[in-house]
Amino acid sequence: MAFAPAQIQTGYPARTRTDYRAMSIATALFFMWGFLTCMNDILIPHLKAIFELSYAQAMLVQTAFFSSYFVFALPSGKVVEWRGYKQAMAIGLSVMALGALLFLPASAMASFGVFLTALVVLAAGITLLQVAANPYVTALGPQETASSRLNLAQAFNSLGTTLAPFFGSALILAGAPAALSSDKMHSLSAAALQQYRMMQAGSVRLPYLGLGLALILLAIVFAMIKMPPVLNSTSDYRPSDFHKQDSVWHHPWLVAAAVMIFLYVGAEVTIGSLIVNYLHLPEIGNMSIATAANYIPYYWGGQLSGRLVGSWLMQRLNAAVLLGTVGTGAVVLLAISIVSHGPLAMWTILGVGLCNSIIFPTVFSLGLVNLGELTSRGSSLIVMAIVGGAIIPLIAGSLADHIGLQHSFLLPLACYLAIGVYGFAASRRVIKAEPELPHEA
Repeated sequence: MAFAPAQIQTGYPARTRTDYRAMSIATALFFMWGFLTCMNDILIPHLKAIFELSYAQAMLVQTAFFSSYFVFALPSGKVVEWRGYKQAMAIGLSVMALGALLFLPASAMASFGVFLTALVVLAAGITLLQVAANPYVTALGPQETASSRLNLAQAFNSLGTTLAPFFGSALILAGAPAALSSDKMHSLSAAALQQYRMMQAGSVRLPYLGLGLALILLAIVFAMIKMPPVLNSTSDYRPSDFHKQDSVWHHPWLVAAAVMIFLYVGAEVTIGSLIVNYLHLPEIGNMSIATAANYIPYYWGGQLSGRLVGSWLMQRLNAAVLLGTVGTGAVVLLAISIVSHGPLAMWTILGVGLCNSIIFPTVFSLGLVNLGELTSRGSSLIVMAIVGGAIIPLIAGSLADHIGLQHSFLLPLACYLAIGVYGFAASRRVIKAEPELPHEA
């Protein structure tokens, strides 16, 4: 029997209809972490210029940020089990606020190391939100529409990533003092150079102060509102065939989903992080850094529109086949961009955003099929795999330093090729039926 969206089972008691109030509240979280994640795409060229970093060194921004997913995913799962979904999400928002506020001393000191520390803390809070919010959304309605619901929530994540570049470009890149040439910077004394870097770094202060205060307010509001309970402890749901000896490592499709998330996030982040510098190249876009930053929303906006359409398609078509199709599409677009120049190379790389649209939520949902009591742990494992955003961009940055920025996109191309194969393989997957669960009163 081929895999179809209606066969998705996440291990939660079935609901007969979607709780739209809870969905609307949860989507605010998806928006916020998308917004803050995409701000890194503005920080990378800005910090690269301030601290005269190589591509590999600049990609340490993403390494610091996405390493937190690996380090904090399992502890986040424990927080969810200990405090429940609602309180875990409020705690995550508070940690994110702390990370955003740490950008103030980082900019005042003009220290690249402190910037990286702030990103680690910020990402730790986002990790907790990811572990809690993704499975929470899948459980807010009928199991057969779990992929559709998660795609819709992820669309608001993409809305955040689409708006963030406008915000960051206007307040950080355009708001910074005129940049000096490399030769001029080298002619400055150590004290004058540090003063210059402090002035340039100061442009991040106001945006991240505002974001930190907004996150504190959102955490307070979120802690005060009532949210419907979602059962997630071992006493809540005991399928008859569950064995205490079971482990997430006994579920190969879950493990494969985690690998695909590793590859996907790495590829997505690599492209998003390098778009500004890519369009800055004379043979591609020949744009200034500030002008090139204005094109980032096309990349993330494609993902947004694709998720809105994908949420509708998931209710009618085979989710895994769609996954294989968009993975293949990304391979074709990247191949064209790598071998071409000018507008064709520019717009094909931006078009990969449309292919990105359904990959994360679809792989996430496919990985949680038939997990029962292991759903929370499975979610933690998949979120840990987001560490691909720390490793693959770093490798791509090193490739860019050695073989050129354009050819470094061969690495994300290989990632999308694996995702396409996984999608078509999953479409032929046989799903074991689970016992019907009682509906909530």
